[in-house]
Amino acid sequence: MEFQIQTKKKTELVDITDKVREIVNKSRATTGVCTVYAPHATAAITINEFEPNLANDFEAIFERLIPKGNYQHNRIDDNAEAHLLSSLFGSGKSIPIEDGKLALGTWQRIILCEFDGPRSRKIIVTVVEG
Repeated sequence: MEFQIQTKKKTELVDITDKVREIVNKSRATTGVCTVYAPHATAAITINEFEPNLANDFEAIFERLIPKGNYQHNRIDDNAEAHLLSSLFGSGKSIPIEDGKLALGTWQRIILCEFDGPRSRKIIVTVVEG
């Protein structure tokens, strides 16, 4: 299954946990694995706490990790930083399903990391029971 997310800023974190949970619930899987994947070269998926101060901290660290620079790719699209951040964070995550629910920790959320917005992003969710 898949869904779309419209981001609003160049760099943004979007909590997608509830949409992923809906898909897992509809699957009726009791045990297995849920894979969440963003098929984009300038976005990523991460799992962490989603709290406004922490989201701001993430956005600040993105700039420190990969500062705006004279990267060769910027001569083409001026978004090399977004590509590099996406590669560091990764385009997907797998989450176990236990007792019909995502086996996330108490504060963990599934987060889309936008590095080159605003854009419409497709998120693919696959549930494998087993």
